[in-house]
Amino acid sequence: MVREDKPTWKANYFLKIAELLAEYPKCFVVSADNVGSKQMQQIRIALRGRAEVLMGKNTMMRKAIRGQLDKNPTLEKLLPHVIGNIGFVFTKEDLLEIRDVLLSNQKEAPAKAGAIAPIDVFIEKINTGLGPEKTSFFQALSIPTKITKGTIEILSDIHLIKKDEKVGASEAALLSMLKIYPFHYGLVCRTVFDNGSIYSPDILDIRPDDLIKTFLSGVGNIAAVSLEIGYPTVASVPHSMVNGFKNIAAVCLEADIDIKEIATIKEYLADPSKFAVAAAPAAAADDKPAAAEQKKEESEEESDDDMGFGLFD
Repeated sequence: MVREDKPTWKANYFLKIAELLAEYPKCFVVSADNVGSKQMQQIRIALRGRAEVLMGKNTMMRKAIRGQLDKNPTLEKLLPHVIGNIGFVFTKEDLLEIRDVLLSNQKEAPAKAGAIAPIDVFIEKINTGLGPEKTSFFQALSIPTKITKGTIEILSDIHLIKKDEKVGASEAALLSMLKIYPFHYGLVCRTVFDNGSIYSPDILDIRPDDLIKTFLSGVGNIAAVSLEIGYPTVASVPHSMVNGFKNIAAVCLEADIDIKEIATIKEYLADPSKFAVAAAPAAAADDKPAAAEQKKEESEEESDDDMGFGLFD
Protein backbone atom coordinates (compact mmCIF):
# COMPACT_ATOMS: atom_id res chain seq x y z
CA MET A 1 0.00 0.00 0.00
CA VAL A 2 1.40 3.37 -1.07
CA ARG A 3 1.58 5.83 1.82
CA GLU A 4 0.12 9.29 1.27
CA ASP A 5 2.42 12.26 1.19
CA LYS A 6 2.14 14.70 4.09
CA PRO A 7 0.07 17.44 2.33
CA THR A 8 -2.44 14.87 1.10
CA TRP A 9 -2.63 13.25 4.54
CA LYS A 10 -3.32 16.62 6.19
CA ALA A 11 -5.99 17.51 3.64
CA ASN A 12 -7.73 14.17 4.21
CA TYR A 13 -7.50 14.62 7.98
CA PHE A 14 -9.15 18.06 7.85
CA LEU A 15 -11.82 16.65 5.56
CA LYS A 16 -12.49 13.75 7.93
CA ILE A 17 -12.77 15.88 11.08
CA ALA A 18 -15.07 18.29 9.21
CA GLU A 19 -17.33 15.40 8.23
CA LEU A 20 -17.38 14.03 11.79
CA LEU A 21 -18.18 17.43 13.33
CA ALA A 22 -21.02 17.91 10.85
CA GLU A 23 -22.44 14.39 11.16
CA TYR A 24 -22.25 13.73 14.89
CA PRO A 25 -24.01 16.03 17.39
CA LYS A 26 -22.23 14.55 20.42
CA CYS A 27 -18.68 13.63 21.33
CA PHE A 28 -16.34 12.94 24.22
CA VAL A 29 -13.02 14.68 24.66
CA VAL A 30 -10.88 11.80 25.93
CA SER A 31 -7.40 11.57 27.42
CA ALA A 32 -5.18 8.91 25.83
CA ASP A 33 -2.26 8.85 28.27
CA ASN A 34 -0.48 5.48 28.52
CA VAL A 35 -2.70 3.88 25.85
CA GLY A 36 -0.80 1.64 23.44
CA SER A 37 -1.58 1.01 19.78
CA LYS A 38 -2.92 -2.51 20.44
CA GLN A 39 -5.28 -1.26 23.13
CA MET A 40 -6.41 1.57 20.86
CA GLN A 41 -7.20 -0.98 18.16
CA GLN A 42 -9.29 -3.00 20.63
CA ILE A 43 -11.22 0.14 21.62
CA ARG A 44 -11.95 0.94 17.97
CA ILE A 45 -13.23 -2.61 17.44
CA ALA A 46 -15.47 -2.39 20.52
CA LEU A 47 -16.96 0.92 19.28
CA ARG A 48 -17.32 -0.14 15.65
CA GLY A 49 -20.73 0.86 14.30
CA ARG A 50 -21.49 2.90 17.42
CA ALA A 51 -18.84 5.61 17.61
CA GLU A 52 -15.84 7.04 15.77
CA VAL A 53 -12.48 7.62 17.48
CA LEU A 54 -10.32 10.43 16.13
CA MET A 55 -6.82 11.17 17.38
CA GLY A 56 -4.31 13.70 16.11
CA LYS A 57 -2.11 16.66 16.91
CA ASN A 58 -3.72 19.42 18.94
CA THR A 59 -2.67 22.12 16.47
CA MET A 60 -4.39 20.29 13.62
CA MET A 61 -7.50 19.68 15.72
CA ARG A 62 -7.77 23.35 16.67
CA LYS A 63 -7.26 24.44 13.07
CA ALA A 64 -9.91 22.01 11.84
CA ILE A 65 -12.41 23.15 14.50
CA ARG A 66 -11.80 26.82 13.72
CA GLY A 67 -12.49 26.04 10.09
CA GLN A 68 -15.98 24.85 11.02
CA LEU A 69 -16.97 27.79 13.25
CA ASP A 70 -18.79 29.50 10.38
CA LYS A 71 -21.12 26.51 10.06
CA ASN A 72 -21.39 25.73 13.77
CA PRO A 73 -20.28 28.54 16.15
CA THR A 74 -20.88 26.33 19.23
CA LEU A 75 -17.78 24.32 18.32
CA GLU A 76 -15.71 27.18 19.75
CA LYS A 77 -16.50 25.78 23.21
CA LEU A 78 -14.32 22.76 22.37
CA LEU A 79 -11.15 24.78 21.77
CA PRO A 80 -10.20 25.35 25.48
CA HIS A 81 -10.39 21.58 26.04
CA VAL A 82 -7.96 20.61 23.28
CA ILE A 83 -5.03 20.38 25.70
CA GLY A 84 -2.64 17.51 26.33
CA ASN A 85 -2.75 14.05 24.82
CA ILE A 86 -6.42 14.02 23.86
CA GLY A 87 -8.73 12.74 21.16
CA PHE A 88 -12.41 12.74 20.21
CA VAL A 89 -15.02 9.97 20.36
CA PHE A 90 -17.97 10.95 18.15
CA THR A 91 -21.33 9.20 18.56
CA LYS A 92 -25.06 9.43 17.98
CA GLU A 93 -25.94 6.88 20.65
CA ASP A 94 -26.47 7.19 24.37
CA LEU A 95 -23.42 8.82 25.93
CA LEU A 96 -23.61 6.71 29.09
CA GLU A 97 -23.43 3.47 27.09
CA ILE A 98 -20.45 4.69 25.07
CA ARG A 99 -18.64 5.75 28.24
CA ASP A 100 -19.27 2.28 29.71
CA VAL A 101 -17.67 0.72 26.62
CA LEU A 102 -14.61 2.93 27.10
CA LEU A 103 -14.37 2.00 30.78
CA SER A 104 -14.71 -1.71 30.02
CA ASN A 105 -11.70 -1.52 27.70
CA GLN A 106 -9.26 -0.23 30.30
CA LYS A 107 -6.20 -2.40 30.96
CA GLU A 108 -4.43 -2.94 34.25
CA ALA A 109 -0.85 -1.74 34.40
CA PRO A 110 2.01 -1.75 36.92
CA ALA A 111 3.06 1.39 38.78
CA LYS A 112 6.14 2.74 37.04
CA ALA A 113 8.66 4.97 38.80
CA GLY A 114 8.11 8.61 37.93
CA ALA A 115 4.51 8.16 36.74
CA ILE A 116 1.73 10.28 38.21
CA ALA A 117 -0.64 8.12 40.23
CA PRO A 118 -4.26 8.45 38.96
CA ILE A 119 -5.61 6.91 42.17
CA ASP A 120 -4.63 6.25 45.78
CA VAL A 121 -2.83 2.93 46.22
CA PHE A 122 -3.22 0.87 49.37
CA ILE A 123 -1.57 -2.38 50.44
CA GLU A 124 -3.76 -4.59 52.59
CA LYS A 125 -2.72 -6.53 55.66
CA ILE A 126 -1.54 -9.75 53.97
CA ASN A 127 1.17 -12.40 53.99
CA THR A 128 3.42 -11.38 51.11
CA GLY A 129 4.98 -14.79 50.58
CA LEU A 130 8.41 -13.12 50.39
CA GLY A 131 11.39 -14.46 52.31
CA PRO A 132 12.96 -12.82 55.39
CA GLU A 133 15.80 -11.40 53.28
CA LYS A 134 13.36 -8.72 52.02
CA THR A 135 12.65 -7.39 55.52
CA SER A 136 15.06 -4.45 55.15
CA PHE A 137 13.19 -3.37 52.03
CA PHE A 138 9.94 -3.03 53.99
CA GLN A 139 11.74 -1.28 56.83
CA ALA A 140 13.04 1.35 54.39
CA LEU A 141 9.42 2.16 53.47
CA SER A 142 8.35 2.19 57.16
CA ILE A 143 6.00 -0.75 56.66
CA PRO A 144 5.45 -2.80 59.86
CA THR A 145 6.03 -6.51 59.27
CA LYS A 146 6.70 -9.78 61.06
CA ILE A 147 7.96 -13.18 60.01
CA THR A 148 5.23 -15.84 59.88
CA LYS A 149 6.15 -19.37 58.88
CA GLY A 150 9.27 -18.15 57.15
CA THR A 151 7.59 -15.41 55.12
CA ILE A 152 6.99 -11.68 55.60
CA GLU A 153 3.54 -10.63 56.78
CA ILE A 154 2.34 -6.99 56.64
CA LEU A 155 0.77 -6.11 59.98
CA SER A 156 -1.59 -3.29 58.88
CA ASP A 157 -3.07 -1.62 55.82
CA ILE A 158 -0.67 0.88 54.24
CA HIS A 159 -1.44 3.97 52.14
CA LEU A 160 1.51 3.51 49.83
CA ILE A 161 0.91 6.06 47.04
CA LYS A 162 -1.28 9.16 47.07
CA LYS A 163 -3.32 10.31 44.10
CA ASP A 164 -1.70 12.85 41.74
CA GLU A 165 1.75 12.24 43.22
CA LYS A 166 4.78 10.71 41.50
CA VAL A 167 5.42 7.03 42.04
CA GLY A 168 8.79 6.50 43.73
CA ALA A 169 11.27 3.83 42.68
CA SER A 170 10.91 1.98 46.01
CA GLU A 171 7.10 1.95 45.83
CA ALA A 172 7.19 0.71 42.24
CA ALA A 173 9.68 -2.05 43.14
CA LEU A 174 7.55 -3.15 46.10
CA LEU A 175 4.36 -3.36 44.04
CA SER A 176 6.26 -5.30 41.39
CA MET A 177 7.51 -7.80 43.97
CA LEU A 178 3.98 -8.24 45.31
CA LYS A 179 2.64 -8.57 41.75
CA ILE A 180 0.16 -5.78 42.32
CA TYR A 181 -0.94 -3.82 39.25
CA PRO A 182 -2.88 -0.90 40.76
CA PHE A 183 -3.46 1.32 37.73
CA HIS A 184 -5.86 0.96 34.83
CA TYR A 185 -5.27 2.86 31.62
CA GLY A 186 -7.55 3.57 28.71
CA LEU A 187 -9.43 6.41 27.04
CA VAL A 188 -10.61 8.57 29.94
CA CYS A 189 -13.60 10.86 29.34
CA ARG A 190 -12.63 14.43 30.25
CA THR A 191 -15.39 16.55 28.72
CA VAL A 192 -18.72 16.01 27.00
CA PHE A 193 -19.88 18.05 23.99
CA ASP A 194 -23.60 17.55 23.48
CA ASN A 195 -25.44 19.62 20.85
CA GLY A 196 -23.48 22.76 21.65
CA SER A 197 -23.32 22.24 25.43
CA ILE A 198 -20.14 21.45 27.36
CA TYR A 199 -20.30 19.63 30.69
CA SER A 200 -18.47 17.15 32.89
CA PRO A 201 -18.92 13.37 32.34
CA ASP A 202 -19.99 13.14 36.00
CA ILE A 203 -23.35 14.57 34.91
CA LEU A 204 -24.03 11.29 33.10
CA ASP A 205 -24.21 9.50 36.47
CA ILE A 206 -27.23 11.55 37.55
CA ARG A 207 -30.43 9.47 37.28
CA PRO A 208 -34.02 10.74 36.93
CA ASP A 209 -34.71 9.55 40.48
CA ASP A 210 -31.85 11.76 41.71
CA LEU A 211 -33.35 14.79 39.94
CA ILE A 212 -36.80 14.10 41.39
CA LYS A 213 -35.38 13.65 44.89
CA THR A 214 -33.39 16.89 44.67
CA PHE A 215 -36.40 18.79 43.27
CA LEU A 216 -38.71 17.53 46.02
CA SER A 217 -36.14 18.43 48.65
CA GLY A 218 -35.97 21.97 47.26
CA VAL A 219 -39.75 22.26 47.22
CA GLY A 220 -39.85 21.11 50.85
CA ASN A 221 -37.28 23.76 51.84
CA ILE A 222 -39.25 26.49 50.05
CA ALA A 223 -42.45 25.41 51.75
CA ALA A 224 -40.77 25.38 55.19
CA VAL A 225 -39.30 28.88 54.74
CA SER A 226 -42.58 30.25 53.38
CA LEU A 227 -44.56 28.88 56.31
CA GLU A 228 -42.03 30.21 58.80
CA ILE A 229 -42.07 33.79 57.47
CA GLY A 230 -45.77 33.79 56.57
CA TYR A 231 -45.20 34.39 52.86
CA PRO A 232 -47.53 32.30 50.64
CA THR A 233 -46.02 30.41 47.71
CA VAL A 234 -47.24 27.61 45.46
CA ALA A 235 -45.28 25.13 47.60
CA SER A 236 -46.65 26.38 50.94
CA VAL A 237 -50.33 27.08 50.08
CA PRO A 238 -51.44 23.40 50.39
CA HIS A 239 -49.83 23.21 53.84
CA SER A 240 -51.42 26.51 54.85
CA MET A 241 -54.84 25.25 53.77
CA VAL A 242 -54.43 22.02 55.74
CA ASN A 243 -53.26 23.93 58.83
CA GLY A 244 -56.21 26.32 58.44
CA PHE A 245 -58.65 23.43 58.23
CA LYS A 246 -57.15 21.92 61.38
CA ASN A 247 -57.76 25.20 63.22
CA ILE A 248 -61.34 25.41 61.95
CA ALA A 249 -62.00 21.79 62.94
CA ALA A 250 -60.60 22.43 66.44
CA VAL A 251 -62.79 25.52 66.90
CA CYS A 252 -65.91 23.72 65.63
CA LEU A 253 -65.32 20.76 67.94
CA GLU A 254 -64.72 23.03 70.93
CA ALA A 255 -67.76 25.21 70.19
CA ASP A 256 -69.95 22.22 69.18
CA ILE A 257 -70.61 23.62 65.70
CA ASP A 258 -71.71 21.14 63.04
CA ILE A 259 -70.19 21.31 59.56
CA LYS A 260 -70.10 18.42 57.09
CA GLU A 261 -66.28 18.49 56.80
CA ILE A 262 -65.82 17.36 60.41
CA ALA A 263 -68.77 14.98 60.63
CA THR A 264 -66.54 11.90 60.46
CA ILE A 265 -64.23 13.31 63.15
CA LYS A 266 -67.16 13.93 65.52
CA GLU A 267 -68.47 10.44 64.84
CA TYR A 268 -65.17 8.88 65.82
CA LEU A 269 -64.94 11.03 68.96
CA ALA A 270 -68.46 10.06 69.95
CA ASP A 271 -67.82 6.33 69.52
CA PRO A 272 -64.09 5.46 69.86
CA SER A 273 -64.87 1.79 69.27
CA LYS A 274 -65.13 2.59 65.58
CA PHE A 275 -61.37 3.03 65.59
CA ALA A 276 -61.03 -0.62 66.58
CA VAL A 277 -63.53 -1.67 63.89
CA ALA A 278 -61.54 0.22 61.25
CA ALA A 279 -58.27 -1.23 62.44
CA ALA A 280 -59.58 -4.81 62.63
CA PRO A 281 -59.39 -5.64 58.87
CA ALA A 282 -55.79 -4.48 58.70
CA ALA A 283 -54.84 -6.49 61.77
CA ALA A 284 -56.61 -9.54 60.34
CA ALA A 285 -54.70 -9.19 57.10
CA ASP A 286 -51.44 -9.07 59.06
CA ASP A 287 -52.41 -12.18 61.06
CA LYS A 288 -53.22 -14.30 58.00
CA PRO A 289 -49.59 -15.07 57.06
CA ALA A 290 -48.76 -15.99 60.67
CA ALA A 291 -51.84 -18.22 60.93
CA ALA A 292 -51.03 -19.91 57.65
CA GLU A 293 -47.46 -20.54 58.82
CA GLN A 294 -48.69 -21.97 62.13
CA LYS A 295 -51.19 -24.22 60.32
CA LYS A 296 -48.42 -25.44 58.02
CA GLU A 297 -46.20 -26.32 60.99
CA GLU A 298 -49.06 -28.20 62.68
CA SER A 299 -49.75 -30.17 59.51
CA GLU A 300 -46.06 -31.11 59.28
CA GLU A 301 -46.07 -32.31 62.90
CA GLU A 302 -49.19 -34.40 62.26
CA SER A 303 -47.61 -35.95 59.19
CA ASP A 304 -44.58 -36.88 61.30
CA ASP A 305 -46.82 -38.53 63.91
CA ASP A 306 -48.66 -40.58 61.27
CA MET A 307 -45.57 -42.35 59.98
CA GLY A 308 -46.62 -45.57 61.76
CA PHE A 309 -44.17 -45.48 64.63
CA GLY A 310 -45.20 -45.29 68.26
CA LEU A 311 -43.26 -44.44 71.37
CA PHE A 312 -43.03 -48.11 72.48
CA ASP A 313 -42.74 -49.76 69.03
